[in-house]
Amino acid sequence: MTTTRLSLCLCIATSLWLLGCAELPPHFFEGINELPKQMVSRQVLVTLPENLKSEWATIQEELARRNDILTSGEFPLPSIGVDCLVYQVPEQENLEQVIQQLQADSRVVLAQENQVFEGIQSSESDEFAAISYAPKLVHADTAHQLATGKGIRIAVVDTGAEKDHPDFKDQHLETANFVDGSDYAFAHDRHGTAITGVIAAKANDGIGIYGIAPDAEVSVLKACWYPETSDAKAQCSSWSLAKALDAAISSGVRIINLSLAGSHDELLGKLLETAHQRGISIVAASLEKQAQPGFPAELPFVIPVISTGPDGQVAQPAWLARFPGVVVAPGVEILTTVPNDGYDFVSGSSLAAAHVSGIIALLLEVKPQLSPEQIKALLLRNGKQQSAAPLHSLDVWAILQALDTEK
Repeated sequence: MTTTRLSLCLCIATSLWLLGCAELPPHFFEGINELPKQMVSRQVLVTLPENLKSEWATIQEELARRNDILTSGEFPLPSIGVDCLVYQVPEQENLEQVIQQLQADSRVVLAQENQVFEGIQSSESDEFAAISYAPKLVHADTAHQLATGKGIRIAVVDTGAEKDHPDFKDQHLETANFVDGSDYAFAHDRHGTAITGVIAAKANDGIGIYGIAPDAEVSVLKACWYPETSDAKAQCSSWSLAKALDAAISSGVRIINLSLAGSHDELLGKLLETAHQRGISIVAASLEKQAQPGFPAELPFVIPVISTGPDGQVAQPAWLARFPGVVVAPGVEILTTVPNDGYDFVSGSSLAAAHVSGIIALLLEVKPQLSPEQIKALLLRNGKQQSAAPLHSLDVWAILQALDTEK
Protein backbone atom coordinates (compact mmCIF):
# COMPACT_ATOMS: atom_id res chain seq x y z
CA MET A 1 0.00 0.00 0.00
CA THR A 2 1.88 3.07 -1.18
CA THR A 3 1.10 6.47 0.24
CA THR A 4 0.79 9.89 -1.36
CA ARG A 5 0.78 12.52 1.37
CA LEU A 6 -2.24 14.76 1.28
CA SER A 7 -3.40 17.48 3.66
CA LEU A 8 -6.91 16.34 4.31
CA CYS A 9 -9.02 16.11 7.42
CA LEU A 10 -12.36 17.48 8.50
CA CYS A 11 -11.19 20.98 7.67
CA ILE A 12 -7.47 21.03 6.78
CA ALA A 13 -5.07 18.68 8.52
CA THR A 14 -2.15 16.43 7.70
CA SER A 15 -2.72 12.69 7.76
CA LEU A 16 0.02 10.84 9.59
CA TRP A 17 2.39 8.19 8.38
CA LEU A 18 1.86 4.85 10.08
CA LEU A 19 2.23 5.27 13.83
CA GLY A 20 3.78 8.75 13.39
CA CYS A 21 4.84 10.48 16.58
CA ALA A 22 2.65 13.57 16.26
CA GLU A 23 -0.40 13.73 18.51
CA LEU A 24 0.46 10.45 20.27
CA PRO A 25 0.71 10.28 24.05
CA PRO A 26 4.11 10.36 25.78
CA HIS A 27 5.86 6.98 26.04
CA PHE A 28 3.54 5.56 23.35
CA PHE A 29 6.39 3.70 21.67
CA GLU A 30 7.78 2.10 24.83
CA GLY A 31 7.86 -1.62 24.16
CA ILE A 32 6.50 -1.26 20.63
CA ASN A 33 9.37 -3.25 19.09
CA GLU A 34 8.98 -6.19 21.44
CA LEU A 35 8.24 -9.20 19.28
CA PRO A 36 4.80 -10.76 19.93
CA LYS A 37 5.05 -14.43 20.81
CA GLN A 38 3.05 -15.31 17.67
CA MET A 39 5.85 -13.88 15.50
CA VAL A 40 8.89 -15.60 17.04
CA SER A 41 10.97 -17.63 14.57
CA ARG A 42 11.56 -21.40 14.72
CA GLN A 43 8.09 -22.20 16.04
CA VAL A 44 6.15 -25.30 15.00
CA LEU A 45 2.37 -25.74 15.00
CA VAL A 46 0.97 -29.22 15.74
CA THR A 47 -2.72 -30.11 15.60
CA LEU A 48 -4.40 -32.93 17.54
CA PRO A 49 -7.83 -34.41 16.72
CA GLU A 50 -10.98 -33.96 18.77
CA ASN A 51 -11.28 -37.69 19.52
CA LEU A 52 -8.07 -37.50 21.58
CA LYS A 53 -9.25 -34.55 23.65
CA SER A 54 -8.85 -36.39 26.95
CA GLU A 55 -5.18 -37.02 26.07
CA TRP A 56 -4.25 -33.57 24.70
CA ALA A 57 -2.29 -32.46 27.78
CA THR A 58 -0.38 -35.76 28.00
CA ILE A 59 0.43 -35.76 24.28
CA GLN A 60 1.62 -32.15 24.47
CA GLU A 61 4.18 -33.09 27.15
CA GLU A 62 5.25 -36.29 25.39
CA LEU A 63 5.88 -34.55 22.06
CA ALA A 64 8.00 -31.91 23.75
CA ARG A 65 10.07 -34.48 25.63
CA ARG A 66 10.58 -36.89 22.72
CA ASN A 67 11.60 -34.18 20.25
CA ASP A 68 13.63 -31.94 22.59
CA ILE A 69 11.40 -28.94 21.93
CA LEU A 70 9.83 -26.35 24.21
CA THR A 71 6.12 -25.73 24.73
CA SER A 72 5.21 -22.17 23.66
CA GLY A 73 1.43 -22.13 23.54
CA GLU A 74 -1.82 -23.92 22.84
CA PHE A 75 -5.17 -22.87 21.35
CA PRO A 76 -8.28 -24.71 20.13
CA LEU A 77 -9.65 -24.35 16.59
CA PRO A 78 -13.27 -25.47 17.03
CA SER A 79 -14.21 -24.68 13.43
CA ILE A 80 -12.05 -27.56 12.17
CA GLY A 81 -12.23 -29.73 15.31
CA VAL A 82 -8.58 -29.69 16.42
CA ASP A 83 -6.38 -28.40 19.20
CA CYS A 84 -3.25 -26.54 18.09
CA LEU A 85 -0.02 -26.88 20.05
CA VAL A 86 2.88 -24.46 19.60
CA TYR A 87 6.49 -25.51 20.19
CA GLN A 88 9.78 -23.61 20.08
CA VAL A 89 12.57 -25.50 18.35
CA PRO A 90 15.99 -24.74 19.90
CA GLU A 91 18.74 -23.49 17.60
CA GLN A 92 20.78 -26.69 17.96
CA GLU A 93 17.91 -28.80 16.61
CA ASN A 94 17.20 -29.28 12.89
CA LEU A 95 13.83 -27.58 12.28
CA GLU A 96 12.84 -29.64 9.22
CA GLN A 97 13.80 -32.89 10.92
CA VAL A 98 11.71 -32.01 13.99
CA ILE A 99 8.69 -31.31 11.78
CA GLN A 100 9.15 -34.65 9.99
CA GLN A 101 9.34 -36.48 13.33
CA LEU A 102 6.15 -34.79 14.53
CA GLN A 103 4.36 -35.60 11.26
CA ALA A 104 5.28 -39.26 11.72
CA ASP A 105 3.44 -39.46 15.06
CA SER A 106 0.10 -41.22 14.45
CA ARG A 107 -1.67 -38.93 16.92
CA VAL A 108 -0.75 -35.77 15.02
CA VAL A 109 -3.09 -34.44 12.33
CA LEU A 110 -0.71 -31.76 11.04
CA ALA A 111 2.74 -30.36 11.83
CA GLN A 112 4.19 -27.28 10.14
CA GLU A 113 6.36 -24.24 10.70
CA ASN A 114 4.69 -21.09 12.02
CA GLN A 115 5.02 -19.08 8.81
CA VAL A 116 5.13 -15.31 8.33
CA PHE A 117 2.76 -13.42 6.02
CA GLU A 118 2.79 -9.77 4.97
CA GLY A 119 0.08 -7.22 4.32
CA ILE A 120 0.24 -6.45 0.60
CA GLN A 121 1.72 -3.03 -0.04
CA SER A 122 3.37 -1.43 -3.05
CA SER A 123 5.32 1.54 -3.27
CA GLU A 124 -21.72 12.70 -2.11
CA SER A 125 -22.87 14.59 0.99
CA ASP A 126 -19.52 13.40 2.25
CA GLU A 127 -16.85 16.06 2.25
CA PHE A 128 -14.24 14.30 0.11
CA ALA A 129 -16.57 12.13 -1.99
CA ALA A 130 -16.10 14.35 -5.03
CA ILE A 131 -12.39 13.44 -5.26
CA SER A 132 -12.90 9.74 -4.48
CA TYR A 133 -13.24 8.03 -7.87
CA ALA A 134 -13.49 4.40 -6.75
CA PRO A 135 -17.16 4.15 -5.63
CA LYS A 136 -18.23 5.77 -8.90
CA LEU A 137 -15.98 3.53 -11.01
CA VAL A 138 -17.69 0.41 -9.61
CA HIS A 139 -21.06 2.24 -9.64
CA ALA A 140 -21.56 1.74 -5.92
CA ASP A 141 -23.15 5.19 -5.76
CA THR A 142 -25.94 3.96 -8.04
CA ALA A 143 -26.12 0.53 -6.40
CA HIS A 144 -26.82 2.16 -3.03
CA GLN A 145 -30.34 2.79 -4.29
CA LEU A 146 -30.87 -0.97 -3.92
CA ALA A 147 -28.42 -2.09 -1.24
CA THR A 148 -25.92 -0.79 1.30
CA GLY A 149 -24.77 -4.09 2.81
CA LYS A 150 -27.26 -3.96 5.66
CA GLY A 151 -27.20 -7.06 7.85
CA ILE A 152 -24.19 -8.62 6.10
CA ARG A 153 -21.25 -9.52 8.35
CA ILE A 154 -17.69 -9.09 7.07
CA ALA A 155 -14.49 -10.14 8.81
CA VAL A 156 -11.44 -7.99 8.05
CA VAL A 157 -8.46 -10.15 9.07
CA ASP A 158 -5.69 -7.58 9.11
CA THR A 159 -4.02 -5.18 11.53
CA GLY A 160 -6.10 -3.27 14.04
CA ALA A 161 -8.11 -0.18 13.08
CA GLU A 162 -9.10 3.14 14.57
CA LYS A 163 -12.58 2.19 15.74
CA ASP A 164 -13.34 5.76 16.86
CA HIS A 165 -12.50 7.39 13.52
CA PRO A 166 -15.19 10.02 12.67
CA ASP A 167 -16.21 8.08 9.55
CA PHE A 168 -16.87 4.98 11.67
CA LYS A 169 -19.12 6.76 14.16
CA ASP A 170 -22.30 4.77 14.87
CA GLN A 171 -21.18 2.06 12.41
CA HIS A 172 -21.56 -1.66 13.10
CA LEU A 173 -17.91 -2.22 13.97
CA GLU A 174 -16.50 -4.90 16.27
CA THR A 175 -12.86 -5.63 17.08
CA ALA A 176 -10.74 -8.47 18.44
CA ASN A 177 -7.00 -8.85 18.90
CA PHE A 178 -5.08 -12.09 18.25
CA VAL A 179 -1.55 -10.62 18.56
CA ASP A 180 -0.32 -10.64 22.14
CA GLY A 181 1.08 -7.38 23.48
CA SER A 182 -0.22 -5.07 20.75
CA ASP A 183 -3.37 -3.65 22.33
CA TYR A 184 -1.76 -0.21 22.69
CA ALA A 185 -1.25 0.07 18.92
CA PHE A 186 -4.63 -1.29 17.78
CA ALA A 187 -6.30 2.08 17.10
CA HIS A 188 -3.17 3.46 15.41
CA ASP A 189 -2.78 0.64 12.88
CA ARG A 190 -2.85 2.15 9.41
CA HIS A 191 -3.54 -0.79 7.10
CA GLY A 192 -6.65 -2.10 8.85
CA THR A 193 -8.03 1.42 9.20
CA ALA A 194 -7.65 1.98 5.45
CA ILE A 195 -9.28 -1.36 4.52
CA THR A 196 -12.20 -0.81 6.91
CA GLY A 197 -12.81 2.66 5.47
CA VAL A 198 -13.08 1.35 1.91
CA ILE A 199 -15.66 -1.20 3.01
CA ALA A 200 -17.74 0.59 5.61
CA ALA A 201 -17.08 4.33 6.01
CA LYS A 202 -20.35 5.99 6.92
CA ALA A 203 -22.42 7.48 4.10
CA ASN A 204 -24.30 10.77 4.07
CA ASP A 205 -22.84 12.07 7.30
CA GLY A 206 -21.35 15.24 5.85
CA ILE A 207 -17.73 14.24 6.45
CA GLY A 208 -14.97 12.30 4.74
CA ILE A 209 -15.85 9.48 2.36
CA TYR A 210 -18.39 6.68 2.09
CA GLY A 211 -17.74 2.94 1.93
CA ILE A 212 -18.84 0.45 -0.70
CA ALA A 213 -21.08 -1.26 1.89
CA PRO A 214 -21.64 1.47 4.50
CA ASP A 215 -24.29 -0.47 6.43
CA ALA A 216 -22.40 -3.77 6.62
CA GLU A 217 -21.40 -5.19 10.01
CA VAL A 218 -17.60 -5.33 10.10
CA SER A 219 -15.41 -7.29 12.52
CA VAL A 220 -11.80 -6.12 12.53
CA LEU A 221 -9.78 -9.15 13.65
CA LYS A 222 -6.19 -8.15 14.33
CA ALA A 223 -3.78 -10.89 13.26
CA CYS A 224 -1.02 -8.66 11.87
CA TRP A 225 1.57 -6.50 13.59
CA TYR A 226 4.02 -3.77 12.61
CA PRO A 227 7.59 -4.85 13.44
CA GLU A 228 8.85 -1.25 13.39
CA THR A 229 7.47 2.18 14.23
CA SER A 230 8.10 3.37 10.67
CA ASP A 231 5.58 2.89 7.88
CA ALA A 232 6.67 -0.72 7.36
CA LYS A 233 4.74 -3.70 6.07
CA ALA A 234 2.56 -5.41 8.62
CA GLN A 235 3.44 -9.04 9.39
CA CYS A 236 1.21 -11.92 10.43
CA SER A 237 1.91 -15.54 11.37
CA SER A 238 0.20 -18.88 10.87
CA TRP A 239 -0.58 -18.82 14.61
CA SER A 240 -2.28 -15.42 14.71
CA LEU A 241 -4.08 -15.91 11.39
CA ALA A 242 -5.40 -19.34 12.40
CA LYS A 243 -6.96 -17.92 15.57
CA ALA A 244 -8.50 -15.00 13.68
CA LEU A 245 -9.91 -17.21 10.92
CA ASP A 246 -11.37 -19.65 13.44
CA ALA A 247 -13.09 -16.74 15.21
CA ALA A 248 -14.44 -15.43 11.91
CA ILE A 249 -15.85 -18.81 10.91
CA SER A 250 -17.45 -19.35 14.32
CA SER A 251 -19.04 -15.89 14.39
CA GLY A 252 -21.19 -16.44 11.30
CA VAL A 253 -19.65 -13.90 8.89
CA ARG A 254 -20.53 -14.14 5.18
CA ILE A 255 -17.30 -12.61 3.87
CA ILE A 256 -13.64 -12.80 4.94
CA ASN A 257 -11.32 -10.09 3.59
CA LEU A 258 -7.63 -11.07 3.45
CA SER A 259 -5.37 -8.29 2.20
CA LEU A 260 -2.19 -10.31 2.77
CA ALA A 261 -0.04 -12.99 1.16
CA GLY A 262 2.61 -15.57 1.92
CA SER A 263 3.69 -19.14 1.19
CA HIS A 264 1.22 -22.00 1.02
CA ASP A 265 0.06 -22.92 4.51
CA GLU A 266 -1.64 -26.25 5.22
CA LEU A 267 -3.34 -25.23 8.48
CA LEU A 268 -4.70 -21.98 7.07
CA GLY A 269 -5.77 -23.82 3.93
CA LYS A 270 -7.89 -26.20 6.03
CA LEU A 271 -9.51 -23.27 7.83
CA LEU A 272 -10.24 -21.43 4.60
CA GLU A 273 -11.68 -24.56 2.99
CA THR A 274 -13.96 -24.99 6.01
CA ALA A 275 -15.05 -21.36 5.70
CA HIS A 276 -15.88 -21.88 2.04
CA GLN A 277 -17.86 -25.05 2.80
CA ARG A 278 -19.88 -23.08 5.35
CA GLY A 279 -20.95 -20.51 2.78
CA ILE A 280 -18.35 -17.82 3.45
CA SER A 281 -16.90 -15.93 0.47
CA ILE A 282 -13.14 -15.42 0.82
CA VAL A 283 -11.58 -12.41 -0.90
CA ALA A 284 -7.80 -12.15 -1.16
CA ALA A 285 -5.41 -9.56 -2.53
CA SER A 286 -2.95 -10.86 -5.13
CA LEU A 287 0.77 -10.27 -5.55
CA GLU A 288 0.84 -8.26 -8.75
CA LYS A 289 4.63 -8.06 -9.19
CA GLN A 290 5.54 -11.67 -8.39
CA ALA A 291 5.64 -14.89 -10.41
CA GLN A 292 2.68 -16.30 -8.43
CA PRO A 293 -0.43 -14.64 -6.96
CA GLY A 294 0.53 -15.82 -3.46
CA PHE A 295 -1.39 -17.68 -0.77
CA PRO A 296 -4.33 -17.59 -0.18
CA ALA A 297 -5.17 -15.90 -3.52
CA GLU A 298 -3.94 -19.01 -5.37
CA LEU A 299 -6.58 -21.30 -3.82
CA PRO A 300 -9.27 -22.26 -6.38
CA PHE A 301 -12.25 -21.34 -4.18
CA VAL A 302 -10.83 -17.94 -3.14
CA ILE A 303 -11.68 -14.75 -5.06
CA PRO A 304 -8.28 -13.28 -6.09
CA VAL A 305 -8.21 -9.55 -6.80
CA ILE A 306 -5.93 -7.29 -8.83
CA SER A 307 -6.11 -3.51 -9.05
CA THR A 308 -6.98 -0.81 -11.54
CA GLY A 309 -6.74 2.96 -11.38
CA PRO A 310 -8.98 5.88 -12.41
CA ASP A 311 -7.79 5.48 -16.02
CA GLY A 312 -9.12 1.92 -16.14
CA GLN A 313 -5.68 0.44 -16.76
CA VAL A 314 -5.61 -3.02 -15.16
CA ALA A 315 -2.54 -4.55 -13.52
CA GLN A 316 -0.98 -7.29 -15.67
CA PRO A 317 0.77 -9.82 -13.41
CA ALA A 318 3.03 -12.40 -15.08
CA TRP A 319 0.82 -15.21 -13.73
CA LEU A 320 -2.49 -13.82 -15.02
CA ALA A 321 -3.00 -16.31 -17.87
CA ARG A 322 -2.56 -19.24 -15.45
CA PHE A 323 -5.18 -17.98 -12.97
CA PRO A 324 -8.28 -17.08 -14.99
CA GLY A 325 -10.62 -16.58 -12.03
CA VAL A 326 -9.34 -13.09 -11.17
CA VAL A 327 -11.50 -10.02 -10.62
CA VAL A 328 -10.53 -6.35 -10.87
CA ALA A 329 -11.36 -3.43 -8.58
CA PRO A 330 -9.96 0.03 -7.81
CA GLY A 331 -6.64 -0.11 -5.98
CA VAL A 332 -4.62 2.90 -7.17
CA GLU A 333 -4.67 6.21 -5.31
CA ILE A 334 -7.68 5.27 -3.18
CA LEU A 335 -8.86 7.96 -0.78
CA THR A 336 -9.65 6.28 2.52
CA THR A 337 -9.49 6.57 6.30
CA VAL A 338 -6.20 6.57 8.23
CA PRO A 339 -5.49 6.82 11.99
CA ASN A 340 -5.77 10.04 14.00
CA ASP A 341 -9.09 10.99 12.34
CA GLY A 342 -7.36 11.43 8.97
CA TYR A 343 -7.73 10.62 5.30
CA ASP A 344 -5.08 9.79 2.72
CA PHE A 345 -4.51 8.33 -0.73
CA VAL A 346 -3.22 4.74 -0.59
CA SER A 347 -2.58 2.11 -3.26
CA GLY A 348 -2.31 -1.67 -3.57
CA SER A 349 -4.30 -4.79 -4.36
CA SER A 350 -5.23 -4.84 -0.67
CA LEU A 351 -7.50 -1.85 -1.35
CA ALA A 352 -8.90 -3.57 -4.43
CA ALA A 353 -9.80 -6.61 -2.30
CA ALA A 354 -11.67 -4.37 0.14
CA HIS A 355 -13.79 -2.99 -2.71
CA VAL A 356 -14.69 -6.54 -3.76
CA SER A 357 -15.68 -7.49 -0.21
CA GLY A 358 -17.98 -4.47 -0.10
CA ILE A 359 -19.50 -5.37 -3.47
CA ILE A 360 -20.24 -8.93 -2.29
CA ALA A 361 -22.02 -7.49 0.75
CA LEU A 362 -24.34 -5.54 -1.56
CA LEU A 363 -25.12 -8.69 -3.54
CA LEU A 364 -25.83 -10.70 -0.39
CA GLU A 365 -28.20 -8.07 0.98
CA VAL A 366 -30.30 -8.34 -2.17
CA LYS A 367 -30.02 -12.14 -2.44
CA PRO A 368 -28.82 -13.70 0.87
CA GLN A 369 -29.05 -17.28 -0.42
CA LEU A 370 -26.19 -16.82 -2.89
CA SER A 371 -23.41 -19.39 -2.42
CA PRO A 372 -19.69 -18.51 -2.67
CA GLU A 373 -19.59 -20.31 -6.03
CA GLN A 374 -22.52 -18.27 -7.37
CA ILE A 375 -20.98 -15.05 -6.10
CA LYS A 376 -17.65 -15.76 -7.77
CA ALA A 377 -19.41 -16.61 -11.04
CA LEU A 378 -21.39 -13.35 -10.89
CA LEU A 379 -18.22 -11.34 -10.32
CA LEU A 380 -16.41 -13.04 -13.19
CA ARG A 381 -19.31 -12.35 -15.58
CA ASN A 382 -19.45 -8.76 -14.30
CA GLY A 383 -23.04 -8.22 -15.42
CA LYS A 384 -22.64 -10.06 -18.72
CA GLN A 385 -23.81 -13.47 -19.93
CA GLN A 386 -20.32 -14.98 -19.69
CA SER A 387 -16.96 -14.19 -18.14
CA ALA A 388 -15.93 -10.69 -19.17
CA ALA A 389 -12.89 -10.24 -21.43
CA PRO A 390 -10.75 -8.25 -21.46
CA LEU A 391 -10.60 -7.66 -17.72
CA HIS A 392 -11.95 -4.39 -16.39
CA SER A 393 -13.21 -3.07 -13.09
CA LEU A 394 -16.26 -4.66 -11.49
CA ASP A 395 -19.59 -2.92 -12.08
CA VAL A 396 -21.77 -3.71 -9.08
CA TRP A 397 -24.82 -2.02 -10.58
CA ALA A 398 -24.63 -4.25 -13.68
CA ILE A 399 -24.10 -7.33 -11.48
CA LEU A 400 -27.14 -6.44 -9.38
CA GLN A 401 -29.21 -6.17 -12.54
CA ALA A 402 -28.03 -9.64 -13.54
CA LEU A 403 -29.09 -11.18 -10.22
CA ASP A 404 -32.59 -11.92 -11.52
CA THR A 405 -31.14 -14.47 -13.92
CA GLU A 406 -29.01 -16.23 -11.27
CA LYS A 407 -30.60 -19.55 -10.34
